[in-house]
Amino acid sequence: MEKEWYVVNTYSGHENKVKEKLEMRASSMDMQDYILRVVVPETKEIDDKGKEKIKKLFPGYILVEMVMTDEAWFIVRNTPGVTGFIGSSGKGAKPFPLTPQEVDKILGSMGMSRLNAENDLKEGEKVKVISGPFEGMFGTIKSVDIENAKLEVLVDLFGQETVVELEFSQISKN
Repeated sequence: MEKEWYVVNTYSGHENKVKEKLEMRASSMDMQDYILRVVVPETKEIDDKGKEKIKKLFPGYILVEMVMTDEAWFIVRNTPGVTGFIGSSGKGAKPFPLTPQEVDKILGSMGMSRLNAENDLKEGEKVKVISGPFEGMFGTIKSVDIENAKLEVLVDLFGQETVVELEFSQISKN
């Protein structure tokens, strides 16, 4: 099973409380390897008086990066304040994850990445290009620039290995 991002519906205004409770439950039930990250999508804005305000991008929703096992699914669903997953038909059906492009768009607007560069991207690893002119091609990571969220990937162009520079959002791990 691989980790993916899911949208979880919460009571509006309770997103941060649910995030806290879910992280505590994952820790106390020793599920940190299955429930990896919980994110409240928000952005900073400057109001009319010049004060910085945090605005929820999707009130009533949080994002959860998790490995969808029966146990992890049960823990998230039964966290106080959670009303359900988005992308599930109900009746005990597991939800559909967000696509990498959807996750990149949401997390990118918050200055975050779906890939944890220090843990997920290592030199010599195989990746798939999911957007841009090299979309659909596979390559090997040559170098990772965490500061600028870019990496150099060796791809096979016309039978010759060529180095291309890509952003984290343009690749997915196999």
